[in-house]
Amino acid sequence: MTKEKPWWKQTPVAAADAPRAVRPGIDEPDDDESAEDDEAAGDDDGDASEDDTGGERPADDAAPVPPASAAAPRDLADGETTTMRGSGAQPYVLKNVGGVYSCSCPAWRNQSAALERRTCKHLRALRGDAAETARVGTSGPAVRAPRVTSGSSAAAPSAAAGSAPPILLAHPWDHVTELTGWWMSEKLDGVRAYWDGARFVSRLGNQFFAPDWFVANLPSVPLDGELWAGRKKFQRTVSIARRQDRGEAWRELTYVVFDAPGVDGPFEDRLAFVRDHVETHRPPHAGWHPHERCTGLDHLRAELARVEALGGEGLMMRQPGSRYEIGRSWTLRKVKTFHDAEARVIAHLGGTGRHGGRLGALQCEMADGTVFSVGTGLSDAERNDPPPVGAIITYRYQELSNDGVPRFPSYVGVRDDVAWPPPDAPARVRAPAAARPAPAARPGSTAAAPPVAAAGAERYHRTFARGAARWSIELDGRAVTLREEAPEEAASTTTRRSASAAAAWRDAERLIADRLRDGYTEIV
Repeated sequence: MTKEKPWWKQTPVAAADAPRAVRPGIDEPDDDESAEDDEAAGDDDGDASEDDTGGERPADDAAPVPPASAAAPRDLADGETTTMRGSGAQPYVLKNVGGVYSCSCPAWRNQSAALERRTCKHLRALRGDAAETARVGTSGPAVRAPRVTSGSSAAAPSAAAGSAPPILLAHPWDHVTELTGWWMSEKLDGVRAYWDGARFVSRLGNQFFAPDWFVANLPSVPLDGELWAGRKKFQRTVSIARRQDRGEAWRELTYVVFDAPGVDGPFEDRLAFVRDHVETHRPPHAGWHPHERCTGLDHLRAELARVEALGGEGLMMRQPGSRYEIGRSWTLRKVKTFHDAEARVIAHLGGTGRHGGRLGALQCEMADGTVFSVGTGLSDAERNDPPPVGAIITYRYQELSNDGVPRFPSYVGVRDDVAWPPPDAPARVRAPAAARPAPAARPGSTAAAPPVAAAGAERYHRTFARGAARWSIELDGRAVTLREEAPEEAASTTTRRSASAAAAWRDAERLIADRLRDGYTEIV
């Protein structure tokens, strides 16, 4: 077998041998799930967004990464895809969707910057250093929100280019603070957007490239609001807001304004300014967010139930007469039945049953180092092309266990507008080496074997349920202990011993897979 020469020893790539582009609608396979196809079909679930880098199968004859001088730089049209051979076994897929360029190589996927600000050597080899530097700027760490003292206020804050805007953030309601008389509104499941008088800026200071017709008739003073496509359309909203082509997809969004940081006065005056401007100047794609006085706990609960029944996220409560403060403030509370939080994807866990051959769950890490898995809330398209390792996701959960692990976590979507780790994150807690989770299996492979407990270490234990029936498995060295419980039947316990710890792993893995195929689900 002839060993391939490194690119610096190869002859320059001729134009005919340059990376092959896939022409939208001509060369694409029929089952390709590109973001452009979703938008043309009106797909609102956001299954395929601009961070999709694995939708196409790369050609086996993809060209190697040439040096910058080997071929003239070229660009990709919107929706166009090409493949390029790198150091991996498979060629990498390069794509342009709405001006957001992506590459399937690990160097691009594992960056902490927002998707539209990522680049890699393959994109630079294709488009040229000058074009990539003009698109993303010089390389450097992602812009993060500055630490601010909760309670500091600003009369007319503004966002400098590339810096995080000075926005007001909420605390969760503690179920103790009396909220009678507070201003109540629906908590929108959209993308937070700060209008600085000329452009939209994300929480981290990244610009949203809205078309001129979308921002028509907005004032020259700062506004605070959300880009919103409707309830249960968070992923679709993110997909559109991330685009850089200022295209027609923005017509699906509305800028819902709920505050005016540039107006020096109490909340009532700021909201009145927003309402007057919207009703007088009638910006075609903006509206003001209605608020009503909370008359008591029964009113709060009834409105929360109404909003959640409609698919809404929860409620926001604003203290009457409050000023616009920078950072988290006790004058703004969020009320929800379920909690939500962010975590970082650290591995992909392979699926079983109907999810065999693709993602089963995302293994995630909280800011304090706690590791858990998110296996619900993912669409089929997201299981086929999951968020990359290193991505920050939002998940919902019911409560934290005594060990600080989220109970019943459910995937919401990828977040590009939050800093990681959060500025107010608690100190990281590292688990002992023997108790750490097992390495994750890639989608399509058999689920990773459970870890073997070292002498004196905590045993590996998992519990599954199907209706009222319970089944648990405990692995301790070479021993696998099974316990079954069913209504009106005595619990049974069985211990199986294998010749080695590795054999016990395989035995436990097979038993768990059998139960999952039988309809059992894990209790976290």
